[in-house]
Amino acid sequence: MAASAAIVVRVRKKIMNKKQEMTYPLGKRPEDGELLEVADGIYWARMPIPFKGLDFINLYLIEDDDGWTMVDAGFNSGTIKKLWTQIFDKYLKGKPVTRLICTHFHPDHMGLAGWVSEKWDIPLTMTMGEWTFGRMLYLESSEDVPDHVISFNQKVGFTETMMEKVRSSGFNFIRKSVYNLPPSVERLEDGDVLTIGENDWKIIIGRGHSPEHACLYCAEKGILISGDQVLPRITPHIGVYPAEPKANPLKKFLDSIDRFSELPEETLVLPAHNDVFIGLHNQLSFYKDHHEERLMRLKMACDAPKTAFELLPVLFDRELNENDQRLAISEGLAHCHYLVDAGELTRLVGADGVWRFQIAEKTETVAA
Repeated sequence: MAASAAIVVRVRKKIMNKKQEMTYPLGKRPEDGELLEVADGIYWARMPIPFKGLDFINLYLIEDDDGWTMVDAGFNSGTIKKLWTQIFDKYLKGKPVTRLICTHFHPDHMGLAGWVSEKWDIPLTMTMGEWTFGRMLYLESSEDVPDHVISFNQKVGFTETMMEKVRSSGFNFIRKSVYNLPPSVERLEDGDVLTIGENDWKIIIGRGHSPEHACLYCAEKGILISGDQVLPRITPHIGVYPAEPKANPLKKFLDSIDRFSELPEETLVLPAHNDVFIGLHNQLSFYKDHHEERLMRLKMACDAPKTAFELLPVLFDRELNENDQRLAISEGLAHCHYLVDAGELTRLVGADGVWRFQIAEKTETVAA
């Protein structure tokens, strides 16, 4: 155990060093209602979102011969509608938006897709996995929380206080956060090539953060529009949720890293949050080290059965508020499920119906 603890310390030092090996070549950000040119014909907009800790989302416009391609639409809010209107009036050179691409279904990306689609009379373009999942959640929205959501949160060890919050909050966040989600889609698939202006943009699918996340890579310009799949300063959220309670999204995310590692190190990355950066390989390596360290912590802590809630202090050094705890439990489950599928942990179900995780070689009770 002492040897394992020493490895964790070494990995944490590597992680801290990698955080310092990033460069941010633009040195500035666009103001509200303004565009900042990142490269010839590629523009960055930055919009406020109501998510504490993120605060802003980056959205992009690419100039085409007869119009503009928009990448992500932003959260469904009056503020963002107003800012987009300012940008449309000031920057589009009299040309329309002719294509809307959403990288994935999360409401800070897809929230205003319906509004943009209606305004410019254009279809929504995204992967089928993202559109169908977002459409499902949009249509399933209700004032009452479904039984399967209640059951899932009980199984993963939510406290009674947390369960009261779940029951009272309803199941309509997506419905409130998304403007009239379009009922049809133009499908993107991995390897598709879109010609925008004089350049080709290849679709690269990443997984883990969401089901079928689309990124856009232009080899001629050396630019990757990465959405939430690759971010500077922070790691993408990788969580397990009621729709797929025994999912292993962390394996999908780590497997996706290899796909992006094939791109050049000097690639200019346009992420959905924080700043445009150079240091793609460094960041991908940071993700591997970060998750390796968390997995080692878990294995050290699961000498005896523990719930995902009980493992929060193991995985997170800072104190978590109630909302943070819910997200953190989903991330903790992703790491536990990775180890379960690898045969290193066992998922147990106690008399209370709650999942607990223990090192597989020490498990004597029946697994779930």
